[in-house]
Amino acid sequence: MASTSFFRGIRSNYWMACPFSISNRRCGPYFCTLQSSKAQTVPHKENIQGQNKVQERTSQSISRKPLEQIMHGYEAIIGIETHVQLSTTTKAFCSCPYFYGSRPNTNICPVCMGLPGTLPVLNSKVVNFAVKLALALNCELSMISKFDRKQYFYPDLPKGYQISQFDIPIATKGFIDLDLPVEFGGGHRRFGITRVHMEEDAGKLLHSEGSYSQVDLNRAGVPLLEIVSEPDMRSGLEAAEYAAELQRLVRYLGVSNGNMQEGSLRCDVNVSVRPIGQVEFGTKVEIKNMNSFSAMNRAIDYEISRQTLLHSQGQSDQIVQETRLWEEGYQKTVTMRKKEGLADYRYFPEPDLPEVVLTNDYIENIRRSLPELPEAKRRRYEMMGLSLQDVLFLANDMSVAYFFDLTHENGADAKLAANWIMGDIAAFLKNEHLTIDEIKLTPNELANLIASIRDGTISGKIGKEILFELLSKGGTVKKIIEEKNLVQIVDPGEIKQW
Repeated sequence: MASTSFFRGIRSNYWMACPFSISNRRCGPYFCTLQSSKAQTVPHKENIQGQNKVQERTSQSISRKPLEQIMHGYEAIIGIETHVQLSTTTKAFCSCPYFYGSRPNTNICPVCMGLPGTLPVLNSKVVNFAVKLALALNCELSMISKFDRKQYFYPDLPKGYQISQFDIPIATKGFIDLDLPVEFGGGHRRFGITRVHMEEDAGKLLHSEGSYSQVDLNRAGVPLLEIVSEPDMRSGLEAAEYAAELQRLVRYLGVSNGNMQEGSLRCDVNVSVRPIGQVEFGTKVEIKNMNSFSAMNRAIDYEISRQTLLHSQGQSDQIVQETRLWEEGYQKTVTMRKKEGLADYRYFPEPDLPEVVLTNDYIENIRRSLPELPEAKRRRYEMMGLSLQDVLFLANDMSVAYFFDLTHENGADAKLAANWIMGDIAAFLKNEHLTIDEIKLTPNELANLIASIRDGTISGKIGKEILFELLSKGGTVKKIIEEKNLVQIVDPGEIKQW
C-alpha cells in the first residue's frame, strides 16, 4: 500500500545503553519448550487459600456490605491501559500473516523469531490505523515519532526486547465521549486519553499439565496499539463502559475486530483509593485476567471495596503496589506478583527503524475517510427523537445502525423502525444465533412492512407473521400479502357480508 508518510533516519540524540550483565551459562540451540514450575505459571487454589488473615477478613466484609456503604468518605481512581490488536494482513515488521487459532509456530519467520542478522521493516498499514484511531480519539498527532526498544526477558520474547514507542508516541492528549446505560442511571461521560502508541506483541506461553511450558511465536510481532487513559474513572461501571466504547470505536473504524476472547482487546486496570478531598493518589494496584466487560466491572468493584475496607480499618499499609489477577470462580482478586518499584526497561531508540514522519495531506486524507463514529451517531439519533435506550442499542453495532439508517431512508418512521429492530428482529437474531447481516429481510422491505401497517393494509398482528417469513425466507411484503390474501378488511359493509 502506498503511503504518504515518510521514514527518515533516527534522531541523532546521544544515548548510552546500560551495561548488560553477561551470563556464564553456555548458549544452546533454541527450543520452544522450557521447564517451569506449574505453581509459577498458573494461579492455584493453594495460592488463594494462602492469602493472609487480613485479606480473608476483608473478603468476608466485602461480601456482606454494598459498595456504596463501603465507599462512604472515599473515592476510587481508575486508569486503563488497553492493547488493541490490529487487523492487518501481515505483522508489524515482517511479511508473516497472523490467523487466530493457527497451529503453534506456523506463522513465523527469522524476523519475528528474533534471529541474529534480521532487520525489521515497518508495515505502513500500522501507521495508517494508528493515525485513524488517534483522530477518532481526538488526539494531537506527533508529526515526527520514533520507535524504541523496551528491554526485558521473558520466554515468549525471543529478541529480548519489544519494539515499542517511549518518549515520542504517535499521539497524545485526546478524549473519548460515551453514554452510560439507562438501567444504571444514564448520563454522559468524557474520559481523557494520555497517549496512543504503536508496538509489537510478544509470543504466547502454552502451559501443560506437566512440569514445562511451550512457546508459540505465532503472535510475536503482531501489531498493537496501546491506549493509555487518564485516571478519570471512578467506578467499575465507568471503566467497563469506557472499554466497551473503545471496542465499538475500533470496530467502526475497521482497525480491529475487538474480540476480548481472542485477545484482540486486552485491558489492564490500575485502581487506587483515597479519602475524599485528598489530593495525592493512593497506592496503585494493577488488575489483569479480565475477559469480559462484566468481569472488569466486578473485578474493579471488588478491588475498590478491598482497598476501602483496609483504609477504613486503619490498615492502609496492607495495600501494596502489585499486580493482581481476577479469579472468576472465586469472584475476587488475588496476588500475582509484587512490584518493588518502577521497572527499568532501559529504553533506547530502535537503531534499525527510521522515524515515522507524517504530512498534513496524509492526515487529512485519513480524516476524510473516517466513518460516522458512535458518539456522532448517538447524537444524530437523539435529534430524531429517539430515547437514550433506543440510541444506545442502535449505535452499539455498526451493522444494526446501518440497517436502521437504510430503513429510515426508505421512508419508515424512526421510532417505529427502532421498535421493530429492537423487538422482534433482535429476538429472532438471538434465538437463531445470527447477525443482522445474515438475515434475508432487507431494510427496504422493513420500511414497506411498517408502511403497510400504518396505512391500514394489514394489522400489526399480521405484520408480525409477515416479518418472520421475511426474516427466514426473504421475499417482498407486497407479494406475501397478495399470495396469502392478507389484506385487512376495514369497510363496515364488507365486514357485514362475512
